[in-house]
Amino acid sequence: MTRSATIATIAHEVGVSVTTVSKVLNGRSDVAPGTRARIEESLERHRYRRRSKRPVTGKGQIDLVFHEFNSAWAMEIIRGVEAVSTAAKIDIVLSQLGGEHLPPQQWLDGVLARRPLGVLFVLCHLTQVQRQQLQRQGIPFVVIDTDSATSASVPTVGSNNWNGGLLATRHLLELGHRRIAIISGPEDVLCSQARVAGYRFAHDEAGIALDPDLVRWGNFYVNAGDEHSMRLLTMPDRPTAIFAGSDLQALGVLRAARRLGLDVPKDLSVIGYDNLPVAAWMGPALTTVNQPLQDMAGTAMRMLLDLARGVDLQTSRVDMVTELIVRESTAPLKDAHAT
Repeated sequence: MTRSATIATIAHEVGVSVTTVSKVLNGRSDVAPGTRARIEESLERHRYRRRSKRPVTGKGQIDLVFHEFNSAWAMEIIRGVEAVSTAAKIDIVLSQLGGEHLPPQQWLDGVLARRPLGVLFVLCHLTQVQRQQLQRQGIPFVVIDTDSATSASVPTVGSNNWNGGLLATRHLLELGHRRIAIISGPEDVLCSQARVAGYRFAHDEAGIALDPDLVRWGNFYVNAGDEHSMRLLTMPDRPTAIFAGSDLQALGVLRAARRLGLDVPKDLSVIGYDNLPVAAWMGPALTTVNQPLQDMAGTAMRMLLDLARGVDLQTSRVDMVTELIVRESTAPLKDAHAT
């Protein structure tokens, strides 16, 4: 088959009406799932694409979609997007998926019907069929994803989580700490795994044996930092330093340390991750790994607007550099007291 297939070609092949094919192309929901799947398969086989591109004229909307929206982390992403969208005079439609990483078809049907200039996904992904649906409508999309493992065909902005874990752990090892615990994010999330991998590598390169009991998996929120720290810091041979997988989890670590009468950093060094604005205002000010969330969001937004203008991207993958920000919550081991 050639690329010149028409809606009529697709309809004849699948054995449906032109109207039914048109409904699928326009994101209508009133098509039986089995019929929709056959039409989608035929459309993809023929590489059917709409022939017109809509130029960005300074008016229109971008959909900003979070898998979950309930933290200061998300606010940094919104600030980065808003800085670019305001300059471009683009409105933002904000939505979340209730913690799910794959949007339901009902949500996507609504987007297809509205036809925004583009969609920016944050820590959520589309199935291959859903990507094809957006592409056929001429709706570009970009993913902001710290997992750093999206397909090369999906425009993505991320950050180097492995390097972040390495930098944080090296800092603590250089301060003389040898029992360093890590409270990462969920074990099934790739950015959590990457930070732990960097943590492990730092131990390996220093020739320091790693106690597996010091590796804990949290949820990136305060409660996990608190709960895991209470268990870690009441061990007979407690850690002298804790690397938290987020600044919010580090806040939980500080809370647990206070309840146990431990001084930070004299008795316990603590490192966070993200460098949220609150990190500089904690007591003590938090040493943390800077993940440039606003820059990531702004870069992704500019990529999306380029795609909406019909501009080809120079690269489909941008990984931002992570760096260690040393403040007051870490200190040499010689200043620690035994408990």
